[in-house]
Amino acid sequence: MIGLITILFIVALLISGKVTPIVAMVIPPILGAFIAGYSFTEIGGFFGNGVSSVINVAIMFIFAIIFFGIMQDVGLFDPLINKMVAFSRGSVITVSVGTVLVAAIAHLDGSGASTFLITIPALLPVYKRLQMNPYLLLLLVGGSASIMNMIPWAGPLGRTATVLEADVTELWQPLIPIQIIGMVLMIGLAVLLGIREKRRIIRKYGSLEVAATLEAPAAAAPDASASVQTGPANGLARPQLLWVNACLAIAVVGVLVAGIIPAGLAFMIGVSIALPLNFFKVNDQMERLRAHAPNALTMASIILAAGLFLGILNGTGMLTAIANDAVTILPGSIAPYLHIIVGLLGVPFDLILSTDAYYFALLPVVDQIASGFGVASLSTAYAMVIGNIVGTFVSPLSPALWLALGLAGLEMGRHIRYSLFWIWGISIVLVITAIFMGVI
Repeated sequence: MIGLITILFIVALLISGKVTPIVAMVIPPILGAFIAGYSFTEIGGFFGNGVSSVINVAIMFIFAIIFFGIMQDVGLFDPLINKMVAFSRGSVITVSVGTVLVAAIAHLDGSGASTFLITIPALLPVYKRLQMNPYLLLLLVGGSASIMNMIPWAGPLGRTATVLEADVTELWQPLIPIQIIGMVLMIGLAVLLGIREKRRIIRKYGSLEVAATLEAPAAAAPDASASVQTGPANGLARPQLLWVNACLAIAVVGVLVAGIIPAGLAFMIGVSIALPLNFFKVNDQMERLRAHAPNALTMASIILAAGLFLGILNGTGMLTAIANDAVTILPGSIAPYLHIIVGLLGVPFDLILSTDAYYFALLPVVDQIASGFGVASLSTAYAMVIGNIVGTFVSPLSPALWLALGLAGLEMGRHIRYSLFWIWGISIVLVITAIFMGVI
Protein backbone atom coordinates (compact mmCIF):
# COMPACT_ATOMS: atom_id res chain seq x y z
CA MET A 1 0.00 0.00 0.00
CA ILE A 2 2.87 2.38 0.81
CA GLY A 3 4.44 1.71 -2.58
CA LEU A 4 1.19 2.27 -4.46
CA ILE A 5 0.49 5.54 -2.61
CA THR A 6 4.07 6.65 -3.27
CA ILE A 7 3.85 5.99 -7.01
CA LEU A 8 0.40 7.53 -7.33
CA PHE A 9 1.63 10.61 -5.48
CA ILE A 10 4.64 10.89 -7.80
CA VAL A 11 2.48 10.51 -10.91
CA ALA A 12 0.05 13.12 -9.54
CA LEU A 13 2.91 15.55 -8.91
CA LEU A 14 4.30 15.01 -12.39
CA ILE A 15 0.91 15.53 -14.01
CA SER A 16 0.17 18.61 -11.92
CA GLY A 17 3.35 20.38 -13.01
CA LYS A 18 3.62 22.03 -9.59
CA VAL A 19 7.13 20.77 -8.90
CA THR A 20 10.11 19.73 -11.00
CA PRO A 21 10.53 16.01 -11.79
CA ILE A 22 13.56 15.92 -9.50
CA VAL A 23 11.47 16.93 -6.48
CA ALA A 24 8.69 14.52 -7.45
CA MET A 25 11.05 11.56 -7.71
CA VAL A 26 13.25 12.25 -4.69
CA ILE A 27 11.08 13.35 -1.75
CA PRO A 28 8.06 10.97 -2.01
CA PRO A 29 10.06 7.71 -2.31
CA ILE A 30 12.36 8.70 0.54
CA LEU A 31 9.35 9.51 2.76
CA GLY A 32 7.75 6.23 1.67
CA ALA A 33 10.88 4.30 2.64
CA PHE A 34 10.95 6.01 6.06
CA ILE A 35 7.29 5.18 6.65
CA ALA A 36 8.01 1.57 5.67
CA GLY A 37 10.64 1.43 8.41
CA TYR A 38 13.87 1.74 6.46
CA SER A 39 16.84 3.69 7.80
CA PHE A 40 18.99 6.34 6.16
CA THR A 41 21.75 3.76 5.73
CA GLU A 42 19.43 1.39 3.88
CA ILE A 43 18.08 4.21 1.74
CA GLY A 44 21.68 5.10 0.89
CA GLY A 45 22.16 1.55 -0.33
CA PHE A 46 19.02 1.78 -2.46
CA PHE A 47 20.35 5.06 -3.88
CA GLY A 48 23.65 3.44 -4.83
CA ASN A 49 21.95 0.52 -6.55
CA GLY A 50 19.45 2.74 -8.32
CA VAL A 51 21.99 5.26 -9.57
CA SER A 52 24.35 2.52 -10.77
CA SER A 53 21.50 1.15 -12.91
CA VAL A 54 20.93 4.49 -14.69
CA ILE A 55 24.38 6.08 -14.71
CA ASN A 56 25.08 4.93 -18.27
CA VAL A 57 21.77 6.42 -19.41
CA ALA A 58 22.62 9.70 -17.67
CA ILE A 59 26.00 9.86 -19.42
CA MET A 60 24.31 9.15 -22.75
CA PHE A 61 21.81 11.94 -22.05
CA ILE A 62 24.53 14.51 -21.47
CA PHE A 63 26.52 13.81 -24.60
CA ALA A 64 23.59 12.89 -26.87
CA ILE A 65 21.85 16.19 -26.21
CA ILE A 66 25.08 18.12 -26.72
CA PHE A 67 25.89 16.17 -29.91
CA PHE A 68 22.52 16.65 -31.55
CA GLY A 69 22.46 20.24 -30.35
CA ILE A 70 25.70 20.86 -32.24
CA MET A 71 24.36 19.04 -35.31
CA GLN A 72 21.30 21.27 -35.30
CA ASP A 73 23.43 24.37 -34.74
CA VAL A 74 25.51 23.69 -37.84
CA GLY A 75 22.38 23.14 -39.96
CA LEU A 76 22.59 19.39 -40.52
CA PHE A 77 18.82 19.00 -40.53
CA ASP A 78 18.01 22.18 -42.47
CA PRO A 79 17.86 20.47 -45.92
CA LEU A 80 15.62 17.73 -44.52
CA ILE A 81 13.40 20.34 -42.89
CA ASN A 82 13.12 22.39 -46.05
CA LYS A 83 12.39 19.35 -48.21
CA MET A 84 9.76 18.03 -45.82
CA VAL A 85 8.10 21.42 -45.68
CA ALA A 86 8.27 21.72 -49.47
CA PHE A 87 7.01 18.16 -49.97
CA SER A 88 4.17 18.66 -47.54
CA ARG A 89 3.49 22.10 -49.04
CA GLY A 90 2.59 23.19 -45.55
CA SER A 91 0.35 20.14 -45.06
CA VAL A 92 0.22 19.41 -41.37
CA ILE A 93 -1.52 16.11 -42.10
CA THR A 94 1.29 14.92 -44.37
CA VAL A 95 3.89 15.75 -41.74
CA SER A 96 1.86 13.92 -39.07
CA VAL A 97 1.53 10.75 -41.17
CA GLY A 98 5.19 10.96 -42.14
CA THR A 99 6.13 11.13 -38.46
CA VAL A 100 4.39 7.81 -37.79
CA LEU A 101 6.11 6.09 -40.72
CA VAL A 102 9.56 7.49 -39.92
CA ALA A 103 9.24 6.41 -36.27
CA ALA A 104 8.19 2.90 -37.29
CA ILE A 105 11.25 2.51 -39.49
CA ALA A 106 13.54 4.04 -36.87
CA HIS A 107 12.30 1.56 -34.26
CA LEU A 108 13.20 -1.53 -36.26
CA ASP A 109 16.19 -1.99 -33.96
CA GLY A 110 13.84 -2.23 -30.97
CA SER A 111 15.57 0.54 -29.04
CA GLY A 112 13.40 3.38 -27.80
CA ALA A 113 16.43 5.53 -27.07
CA SER A 114 17.85 5.30 -30.59
CA THR A 115 14.38 5.85 -32.08
CA PHE A 116 13.98 9.12 -30.23
CA LEU A 117 17.58 10.11 -30.95
CA ILE A 118 16.94 9.64 -34.67
CA THR A 119 13.46 11.13 -34.97
CA ILE A 120 13.16 13.97 -32.46
CA PRO A 121 16.17 16.09 -33.51
CA ALA A 122 15.27 15.68 -37.19
CA LEU A 123 11.51 16.30 -36.97
CA LEU A 124 11.23 18.82 -34.14
CA PRO A 125 12.44 21.74 -36.28
CA VAL A 126 9.84 20.82 -38.92
CA TYR A 127 7.12 21.04 -36.29
CA LYS A 128 8.51 24.36 -35.12
CA ARG A 129 8.69 25.70 -38.66
CA LEU A 130 5.03 24.83 -39.24
CA GLN A 131 4.02 26.00 -35.73
CA MET A 132 2.80 22.48 -34.91
CA ASN A 133 2.44 21.31 -31.31
CA PRO A 134 5.62 19.41 -30.30
CA TYR A 135 3.54 17.21 -27.99
CA LEU A 136 1.87 15.86 -31.14
CA LEU A 137 5.33 14.85 -32.37
CA LEU A 138 6.03 12.97 -29.16
CA LEU A 139 2.61 11.28 -29.22
CA LEU A 140 3.01 10.06 -32.81
CA VAL A 141 6.62 8.93 -32.44
CA GLY A 142 5.94 7.25 -29.08
CA GLY A 143 2.76 5.53 -30.27
CA SER A 144 4.34 4.25 -33.48
CA ALA A 145 7.46 3.03 -31.67
CA SER A 146 5.35 1.32 -29.01
CA ILE A 147 3.47 -0.74 -31.58
CA MET A 148 6.73 -1.66 -33.31
CA ASN A 149 8.01 -2.66 -29.85
CA MET A 150 6.22 -6.01 -30.29
CA ILE A 151 9.15 -7.24 -32.39
CA PRO A 152 11.02 -10.21 -30.82
CA TRP A 153 14.27 -8.39 -30.13
CA ALA A 154 12.55 -5.64 -28.14
CA GLY A 155 12.26 -5.87 -24.36
CA PRO A 156 8.60 -6.66 -23.58
CA LEU A 157 8.26 -9.77 -25.74
CA GLY A 158 11.61 -11.04 -24.52
CA ARG A 159 10.49 -10.67 -20.91
CA THR A 160 7.20 -12.42 -21.70
CA ALA A 161 9.02 -15.30 -23.39
CA THR A 162 11.23 -15.62 -20.33
CA VAL A 163 8.24 -15.85 -17.99
CA LEU A 164 6.42 -18.39 -20.17
CA GLU A 165 9.61 -20.24 -21.11
CA ALA A 166 8.53 -19.95 -24.73
CA ASP A 167 10.29 -19.22 -28.01
CA VAL A 168 10.14 -15.47 -28.58
CA THR A 169 9.79 -15.75 -32.37
CA GLU A 170 6.83 -18.12 -32.09
CA LEU A 171 5.34 -15.78 -29.51
CA TRP A 172 5.65 -12.88 -31.93
CA GLN A 173 4.10 -14.44 -35.04
CA PRO A 174 0.42 -14.14 -33.94
CA LEU A 175 1.12 -10.52 -33.02
CA ILE A 176 2.14 -9.50 -36.55
CA PRO A 177 -1.47 -8.84 -37.67
CA ILE A 178 -2.01 -6.85 -34.47
CA GLN A 179 1.05 -4.76 -35.28
CA ILE A 180 -0.24 -4.08 -38.79
CA ILE A 181 -3.65 -3.06 -37.45
CA GLY A 182 -1.95 -0.93 -34.81
CA MET A 183 0.08 0.94 -37.43
CA VAL A 184 -3.09 1.55 -39.47
CA LEU A 185 -4.71 2.95 -36.33
CA MET A 186 -1.70 5.19 -35.72
CA ILE A 187 -1.86 6.52 -39.28
CA GLY A 188 -5.57 7.17 -38.82
CA LEU A 189 -4.83 8.94 -35.54
CA ALA A 190 -2.15 11.01 -37.28
CA VAL A 191 -4.69 12.11 -39.89
CA LEU A 192 -7.30 12.92 -37.23
CA LEU A 193 -4.93 14.88 -35.01
CA GLY A 194 -3.34 16.47 -38.08
CA ILE A 195 -6.73 17.85 -39.09
CA ARG A 196 -7.26 19.14 -35.56
CA GLU A 197 -3.80 20.69 -35.51
CA LYS A 198 -4.37 22.30 -38.91
CA ARG A 199 -7.53 23.97 -37.66
CA ARG A 200 -5.72 25.22 -34.54
CA ILE A 201 -2.92 26.76 -36.59
CA ILE A 202 -5.36 28.45 -38.97
CA ARG A 203 -7.34 29.86 -36.04
CA LYS A 204 -4.19 31.22 -34.43
CA TYR A 205 -2.22 32.49 -37.45
CA GLY A 206 -4.85 32.94 -40.14
CA SER A 207 -3.33 30.45 -42.60
CA LEU A 208 -0.73 27.68 -42.79
CA GLU A 209 1.39 29.75 -45.16
CA VAL A 210 1.64 32.61 -42.69
CA ALA A 211 2.49 30.22 -39.85
CA ALA A 212 5.28 28.57 -41.87
CA THR A 213 6.98 31.94 -42.51
CA LEU A 214 7.22 32.79 -38.82
CA GLU A 215 10.19 32.03 -36.62
CA ALA A 216 9.49 29.41 -33.98
CA PRO A 217 9.37 31.16 -30.58
CA ALA A 218 12.48 30.47 -28.56
CA ALA A 219 10.45 29.91 -25.41
CA ALA A 220 8.45 27.13 -27.02
CA ALA A 221 11.16 24.54 -26.52
CA PRO A 222 13.81 25.22 -23.90
CA ASP A 223 15.75 22.11 -24.84
CA ALA A 224 18.92 21.00 -26.51
CA SER A 225 17.69 22.41 -29.77
CA ALA A 226 16.55 25.73 -28.34
CA SER A 227 19.43 27.49 -29.98
CA VAL A 228 18.59 26.10 -33.41
CA GLN A 229 17.65 28.79 -35.86
CA THR A 230 15.45 27.31 -38.52
CA GLY A 231 15.23 30.53 -40.45
CA PRO A 232 17.66 31.71 -43.10
CA ALA A 233 19.84 33.68 -40.68
CA ASN A 234 21.54 30.80 -38.91
CA GLY A 235 25.05 32.16 -38.39
CA LEU A 236 26.28 28.84 -37.02
CA ALA A 237 25.40 26.86 -40.17
CA ARG A 238 28.22 25.03 -41.92
CA PRO A 239 26.74 24.15 -45.35
CA GLN A 240 30.17 23.32 -46.73
CA LEU A 241 30.49 20.58 -44.11
CA LEU A 242 26.97 19.21 -44.57
CA TRP A 243 27.98 15.79 -45.86
CA VAL A 244 30.85 15.48 -43.41
CA ASN A 245 28.49 16.17 -40.50
CA ALA A 246 25.90 13.83 -42.00
CA CYS A 247 28.47 11.02 -42.18
CA LEU A 248 29.50 11.72 -38.60
CA ALA A 249 25.88 11.62 -37.37
CA ILE A 250 25.16 8.41 -39.32
CA ALA A 251 28.32 6.82 -37.96
CA VAL A 252 27.43 7.70 -34.36
CA VAL A 253 23.87 6.42 -34.69
CA GLY A 254 25.11 3.34 -36.56
CA VAL A 255 27.54 2.51 -33.77
CA LEU A 256 24.72 3.10 -31.29
CA VAL A 257 22.37 0.70 -33.07
CA ALA A 258 25.07 -1.92 -33.62
CA GLY A 259 26.00 -1.84 -29.95
CA ILE A 260 29.71 -1.92 -30.68
CA ILE A 261 30.51 0.42 -27.81
CA PRO A 262 28.36 1.94 -25.03
CA ALA A 263 26.00 4.66 -26.23
CA GLY A 264 27.52 7.24 -23.90
CA LEU A 265 30.98 6.62 -25.32
CA ALA A 266 29.66 6.83 -28.89
CA PHE A 267 28.18 10.28 -28.28
CA MET A 268 31.21 11.38 -26.26
CA ILE A 269 33.41 10.59 -29.25
CA GLY A 270 30.89 12.26 -31.56
CA VAL A 271 30.98 15.48 -29.55
CA SER A 272 34.77 15.40 -29.46
CA ILE A 273 34.90 15.18 -33.26
CA ALA A 274 32.01 17.56 -34.01
CA LEU A 275 33.37 20.48 -31.98
CA PRO A 276 36.79 20.95 -33.65
CA LEU A 277 35.36 19.90 -37.02
CA ASN A 278 32.87 22.78 -37.08
CA PHE A 279 34.39 25.34 -34.71
CA PHE A 280 38.12 25.96 -34.96
CA LYS A 281 38.44 28.37 -32.04
CA VAL A 282 38.41 27.07 -28.49
CA ASN A 283 36.12 29.89 -27.40
CA ASP A 284 33.58 28.92 -30.04
CA GLN A 285 33.72 25.30 -28.92
CA MET A 286 33.20 26.29 -25.31
CA GLU A 287 30.30 28.53 -26.32
CA ARG A 288 28.54 25.56 -27.93
CA LEU A 289 29.07 23.52 -24.77
CA ARG A 290 27.74 26.34 -22.62
CA ALA A 291 24.71 26.67 -24.89
CA HIS A 292 23.66 23.03 -24.54
CA ALA A 293 25.17 21.87 -21.25
CA PRO A 294 22.44 23.33 -18.99
CA ASN A 295 19.74 21.30 -20.71
CA ALA A 296 21.90 18.20 -20.86
CA LEU A 297 22.76 18.41 -17.17
CA THR A 298 19.14 19.10 -16.25
CA MET A 299 18.01 15.91 -17.96
CA ALA A 300 20.90 13.94 -16.49
CA SER A 301 19.93 15.11 -13.00
CA ILE A 302 16.35 13.96 -13.64
CA ILE A 303 17.61 10.53 -14.71
CA LEU A 304 19.71 10.25 -11.54
CA ALA A 305 16.65 11.21 -9.48
CA ALA A 306 14.70 8.51 -11.33
CA GLY A 307 17.50 6.11 -10.35
CA LEU A 308 16.87 6.90 -6.68
CA PHE A 309 13.13 6.47 -7.23
CA LEU A 310 13.51 3.06 -8.90
CA GLY A 311 16.23 2.00 -6.48
CA ILE A 312 13.97 2.59 -3.48
CA LEU A 313 10.94 0.94 -5.09
CA ASN A 314 12.97 -2.13 -6.05
CA GLY A 315 15.07 -2.28 -2.90
CA THR A 316 12.10 -2.07 -0.53
CA GLY A 317 10.12 -4.61 -2.57
CA MET A 318 7.33 -2.08 -3.18
CA LEU A 319 7.03 -2.89 -6.87
CA THR A 320 6.65 -6.61 -6.25
CA ALA A 321 4.09 -5.98 -3.52
CA ILE A 322 2.09 -3.70 -5.83
CA ALA A 323 2.03 -6.37 -8.53
CA ASN A 324 0.79 -9.01 -6.09
CA ASP A 325 -1.78 -6.81 -4.36
CA ALA A 326 -3.18 -5.54 -7.67
CA VAL A 327 -4.71 -8.94 -8.39
CA THR A 328 -5.54 -10.20 -4.90
CA ILE A 329 -7.95 -7.35 -4.19
CA LEU A 330 -10.10 -8.13 -7.22
CA PRO A 331 -13.41 -9.99 -6.67
CA GLY A 332 -13.32 -13.72 -7.40
CA SER A 333 -16.21 -13.48 -9.87
CA ILE A 334 -14.08 -11.67 -12.40
CA ALA A 335 -11.04 -13.93 -12.05
CA PRO A 336 -11.72 -15.86 -15.31
CA TYR A 337 -11.58 -12.55 -17.18
CA LEU A 338 -8.71 -11.14 -15.17
CA HIS A 339 -6.25 -11.27 -18.07
CA ILE A 340 -8.60 -9.25 -20.29
CA ILE A 341 -9.29 -6.73 -17.52
CA VAL A 342 -5.58 -6.27 -16.86
CA GLY A 343 -5.02 -5.94 -20.62
CA LEU A 344 -7.66 -3.23 -20.92
CA LEU A 345 -6.00 -1.44 -18.00
CA GLY A 346 -2.52 -2.02 -19.41
CA VAL A 347 -1.77 1.62 -20.16
CA PRO A 348 -2.75 2.88 -16.68
CA PHE A 349 -0.66 0.06 -15.22
CA ASP A 350 2.24 1.46 -17.22
CA LEU A 351 1.99 4.68 -15.22
CA ILE A 352 2.60 2.91 -11.92
CA LEU A 353 4.63 -0.19 -12.79
CA SER A 354 8.01 -0.51 -14.42
CA THR A 355 8.34 -2.85 -17.39
CA ASP A 356 10.16 -5.40 -15.25
CA ALA A 357 7.50 -5.26 -12.53
CA TYR A 358 4.69 -5.64 -15.06
CA TYR A 359 6.15 -8.65 -16.86
CA PHE A 360 8.19 -10.34 -14.17
CA ALA A 361 5.88 -9.74 -11.18
CA LEU A 362 2.34 -9.05 -12.40
CA LEU A 363 2.23 -11.40 -15.42
CA PRO A 364 3.08 -14.59 -13.47
CA VAL A 365 0.45 -13.83 -10.82
CA VAL A 366 -2.28 -13.07 -13.37
CA ASP A 367 -1.31 -16.16 -15.37
CA GLN A 368 -1.51 -18.33 -12.27
CA ILE A 369 -4.99 -17.09 -11.37
CA ALA A 370 -6.35 -17.18 -14.95
CA SER A 371 -4.96 -20.66 -15.66
CA GLY A 372 -6.96 -21.99 -12.71
CA PHE A 373 -10.07 -21.10 -14.72
CA GLY A 374 -8.90 -22.75 -17.93
CA VAL A 375 -7.32 -19.67 -19.56
CA ALA A 376 -4.24 -20.55 -21.62
CA SER A 377 -1.00 -18.89 -20.61
CA LEU A 378 -0.50 -17.58 -24.16
CA SER A 379 -3.90 -15.89 -24.05
CA THR A 380 -3.02 -14.20 -20.77
CA ALA A 381 0.35 -13.10 -22.14
CA TYR A 382 -1.10 -11.66 -25.34
CA ALA A 383 -3.79 -9.74 -23.46
CA MET A 384 -1.22 -8.18 -21.15
CA VAL A 385 1.35 -7.47 -23.87
CA ILE A 386 -1.09 -5.90 -26.33
CA GLY A 387 -2.83 -3.87 -23.65
CA ASN A 388 0.33 -2.57 -22.07
CA ILE A 389 2.88 -2.18 -24.81
CA VAL A 390 1.14 0.72 -26.59
CA GLY A 391 1.59 2.82 -23.45
CA THR A 392 5.33 2.21 -23.20
CA PHE A 393 6.27 5.78 -24.06
CA VAL A 394 3.61 7.54 -22.03
CA SER A 395 4.95 6.17 -18.74
CA PRO A 396 7.24 8.19 -16.43
CA LEU A 397 8.99 4.90 -15.67
CA SER A 398 10.36 4.71 -19.25
CA PRO A 399 13.97 5.99 -19.40
CA ALA A 400 13.76 6.42 -23.19
CA LEU A 401 10.77 8.73 -22.76
CA TRP A 402 12.81 11.02 -20.51
CA LEU A 403 15.41 11.14 -23.29
CA ALA A 404 12.69 12.17 -25.76
CA LEU A 405 11.44 14.85 -23.38
CA GLY A 406 14.97 16.15 -22.99
CA LEU A 407 15.57 16.27 -26.73
CA ALA A 408 12.26 18.02 -27.36
CA GLY A 409 12.28 20.26 -24.27
CA LEU A 410 8.86 19.03 -23.14
CA GLU A 411 7.30 18.25 -19.75
CA MET A 412 6.26 14.80 -18.59
CA GLY A 413 2.98 15.96 -17.06
CA ARG A 414 1.84 17.78 -20.19
CA HIS A 415 2.85 14.82 -22.35
CA ILE A 416 0.74 12.46 -20.23
CA ARG A 417 -2.23 14.81 -20.36
CA TYR A 418 -1.90 15.22 -24.14
CA SER A 419 -1.26 11.57 -25.06
CA LEU A 420 -2.87 9.30 -22.47
CA PHE A 421 -6.43 9.42 -23.86
CA TRP A 422 -5.38 8.59 -27.42
CA ILE A 423 -2.82 5.95 -26.50
CA TRP A 424 -5.16 4.19 -24.09
CA GLY A 425 -7.90 4.28 -26.73
CA ILE A 426 -5.67 2.52 -29.29
CA SER A 427 -4.68 -0.01 -26.63
CA ILE A 428 -8.31 -0.87 -25.88
CA VAL A 429 -9.16 -1.16 -29.58
CA LEU A 430 -6.23 -3.53 -30.15
CA VAL A 431 -7.16 -5.73 -27.18
CA ILE A 432 -10.77 -5.99 -28.41
CA THR A 433 -9.53 -6.67 -31.95
CA ALA A 434 -7.24 -9.43 -30.68
CA ILE A 435 -10.21 -11.03 -28.87
CA PHE A 436 -12.28 -11.10 -32.06
CA MET A 437 -9.34 -12.45 -34.02
CA GLY A 438 -8.85 -15.24 -31.50
CA VAL A 439 -5.37 -14.13 -30.44
CA ILE A 440 -6.72 -13.64 -26.90
